[in-house]
Amino acid sequence: MTLTTSIQTPSRLSRRRGQGGLPRGVLIGAEIAVPVLLLVLWWVASAASTNAFFPPLQVILQRLWQLAQTPAFLVDVASSVGNLALSFVLATVIGVLLGLVLGLIRPLSWLVEPTVHFFRAIPPVALVPIFVSLIGFGTETRILSITLAAVFPILISTIDGVRAGEPTLDMVSRVYRLTGPERLFSVMLPAAGPRILSGMQVSLITAFVVMIASEMLGSSTGLGAATLLAQQSFAIPDMWAGILVLGIIGYAATALFTLFRRRVLRWYIASQQQEKNA
Repeated sequence: MTLTTSIQTPSRLSRRRGQGGLPRGVLIGAEIAVPVLLLVLWWVASAASTNAFFPPLQVILQRLWQLAQTPAFLVDVASSVGNLALSFVLATVIGVLLGLVLGLIRPLSWLVEPTVHFFRAIPPVALVPIFVSLIGFGTETRILSITLAAVFPILISTIDGVRAGEPTLDMVSRVYRLTGPERLFSVMLPAAGPRILSGMQVSLITAFVVMIASEMLGSSTGLGAATLLAQQSFAIPDMWAGILVLGIIGYAATALFTLFRRRVLRWYIASQQQEKNA
């Protein structure tokens, strides 16, 4: 065994440790144990429940298993996930492109930013009835509502990310004589990447909330519509089953995006860790 393999460097140790210096395995175990513990407490607390609006968790899970075997329920899940994914992708493309333009062209940004901040200040859910009144009920209305609500966090984060590194980027570009595309893809976007992805994370949460609201307002498909219909029909186990599935989808979407963010920003996370260990 050589000296380099026997000594644990800070970078190797950092891979085994998460936030707060705790081992990564402990953090992952805690992340799994907390939801399991909450489910156990819910199971115990509701086991003897006779309240029609608070059925036992066992009944809810049994009903969820039955619903999962019906084509209608699977169609509702696919509709919600599809609308969320498509709207999030559209919001990302629109937000990043507009953010780059407004971040680079200051006069245009001065003209447009007041309007951007005006629409950003409107609660996203409040836009859903407007689109329903103007366009009507349908998939297009839901996608438009989700996309418009989710685009603003990405747009503003992209503008801030481009402007934050602009002086340094100009200097680097002049020294290395980079062309426009090289400057955009090799310097500007990587430097703005952490802020853009932070905005995307906020946008994902916003898109999820508006997805549920848009499905509850006049839609006949999607988990939001199915959950609301179950509540109005006093099918309480079905309502709780829909809520559980919505929570699972939200958690899964956040977890997948977190993995994507870590993979894209490996260089940034590594540089931050090196500065911390220095």
